[in-house]
Amino acid sequence: MLQWVSRNQLADLTPYIQKGIIDLSKINDSFLSGGRVGGKLYGISLGTNAVCLTYDPAVLAKAGIAEPDSATWTWEDFERIALEVYRKTGVQTIPFFTTDPKVGFDNMIRQTGSATYGKTGLGFTDPAALREFYAIQLRLLDAGALIRPEVAFVTVTPEEGEFAKGRSWVEFIWSNQFVSTQAAAKRPLKLALLPNIKNAKAKGTFLKPSMFFSIPASAENPEAAAKFLNYFLNDIAVNDMLMGERGVPIPDDVRDHMSTRVDAINKQIFDYISLASKNAGPIDPPDPAGSGEFLKMVRDVTQEILYKRISLDAGVSKIMTQGNQILK
Repeated sequence: MLQWVSRNQLADLTPYIQKGIIDLSKINDSFLSGGRVGGKLYGISLGTNAVCLTYDPAVLAKAGIAEPDSATWTWEDFERIALEVYRKTGVQTIPFFTTDPKVGFDNMIRQTGSATYGKTGLGFTDPAALREFYAIQLRLLDAGALIRPEVAFVTVTPEEGEFAKGRSWVEFIWSNQFVSTQAAAKRPLKLALLPNIKNAKAKGTFLKPSMFFSIPASAENPEAAAKFLNYFLNDIAVNDMLMGERGVPIPDDVRDHMSTRVDAINKQIFDYISLASKNAGPIDPPDPAGSGEFLKMVRDVTQEILYKRISLDAGVSKIMTQGNQILK
């Protein structure tokens, strides 16, 4: 049974790491930030997930466009590719993160060195990245290269979506959605990091833990618990039995081994998480109170902007103003 617990109910795992009981030597630190509070490690992720985009390499090949270098491409590259794909093949681009637009512009805002959420409102004051998130889509829309919002924002099954039907060359997802996205598309797909903004100051991508291993502060034998945690985390035989059922393993050697055991589609997810771990920044703190209302407002304003019911500047101003009011 899952249960919410407070930090003071959990043991700091740092002493067991320092004693070598829990071995984190083969784990990139980016996998650990989600379980760290105030410099202490209270949880170790059992599996991980990351935001990404999936694209159809056959469409790029048909257009004569080289596949992007996932770690270095920019939003300028993305826009250029989207326009060229449309001109040469007629295939369009789906609006960005139609279910949760915040996931898309959050990645861009993180690259500026700020965060979407702050302690008493929004965590950023310069709306330039937020504005560009919508400006790119509006430019594609004006060029005929963006799927119309009245089509894109209709809630459908993956099989009924525009990407599955081959009408978009790209879709924006979390890595754990790749299996269902691939199954719905019924054609070979690839994964990539979200593009970089110009003059990025930080990494926009972060690794999202699927679940945590922790030790209760009240544990009668915490050292034995730490040994079990280490066994579950690092033992190859254990992970052979799990087969990634709790997410992509975080130790490098376990993940590399498991990538040879899973099917080709899941191997792409494993490889993507390895790439993301080298191009990820620390995860932000948990979403604040009011975040649900904020996300609903953002989705509504996103549609207003892309339907052109309000101007780009008015829409961005509305998100900034109402965002601070909601989150305050």
